[in-house]
Amino acid sequence: MPRASAAHAAQTAQRILDSAKELFSARGFSEVSIDDVARDAGVTRGAVYHHYRNKVALFGEVVSRLQADVARAVVAAAENADPQPLEQLRAGSHAFLDAITNGAAMRILLIDAPAVTGWQEWRRLDAENSATHLREALREAGVAEEILDASTAQLSGAMNEAALWTAQHDDTDLARRQSHRVLDRLLTASVS
Repeated sequence: MPRASAAHAAQTAQRILDSAKELFSARGFSEVSIDDVARDAGVTRGAVYHHYRNKVALFGEVVSRLQADVARAVVAAAENADPQPLEQLRAGSHAFLDAITNGAAMRILLIDAPAVTGWQEWRRLDAENSATHLREALREAGVAEEILDASTAQLSGAMNEAALWTAQHDDTDLARRQSHRVLDRLLTASVS
């Protein structure tokens, strides 16, 4: 494939992903068709199918990219925090909560993704992204190896629930601040 064609194909695939992310976020997976995505992206239905096998595959790619975006936010916050392990754990955990309750991530990652991609695939993506960083941070903060897996799973679940709780409130800024306070208590207790 000539370089110009490859670049054009990559731009088209990205435009389709961007449109799909916005539509899935606004309307939910079940309310969006391939035709909707094609129309919004300014491409043909065939172009969508050329780049993505079907609607589930397109949604899966959106989920994968959003998971990676959330993980990047977690890592950046932890790296920019006080170098003490507990402070890095707090900063990364707060960044997770903030990233997943902003924009497209909340509806797509926490509501639709477990049902559409399947629980096992959703857990795999979470484990490869944010949960990996949480596990490392917990280890560095001193959580014993024999309870590291349980601590990671339970704190991850608590943060996902906090995100859903935060997102349902009219004043998400207040709910986010309250969630951060509770999360700090959970994290402190987890590494004590």
